[in-house]
Amino acid sequence: MKFNPIIPVYGDTSYRGKCPIEDTEHINFISWLRWNHPECAALIVHPKNEGKRSFAQAAKEKKMGLNKGASDIVIPASPSFICEIKRLDHTKCKWQEGQQDYLLAGQKLGSFACVALGAEGAKLAFLDWHKLVSGF
Repeated sequence: MKFNPIIPVYGDTSYRGKCPIEDTEHINFISWLRWNHPECAALIVHPKNEGKRSFAQAAKEKKMGLNKGASDIVIPASPSFICEIKRLDHTKCKWQEGQQDYLLAGQKLGSFACVALGAEGAKLAFLDWHKLVSGF
């Protein structure tokens, strides 16, 4: 997986080796967030972009506002937190269609948009964003 130099990356980009799948990292981050920052966890949104759908289902979801490439974690705040979680070893994953475009569009409109390598990367990103929104 190649990184876009415009999109900040949180986590160890040099790590190579055994690591959990993205879903496990995502669940670990959400669990940590609920325990440590329940006020932010109460606002979290996870757009369900994965999985197979019929043409009719996909068309309906698109009409209802589901955007291809929407990031794994969105916290609507000012600025919003938009985070795409990838595996700790980023060579074991790839960009899905529209993911980079979504992050860049969010950045352009003032969102805190980033890529996180694993749950630890997501925690680091969240803490940087939290300092920004809380003022300390």
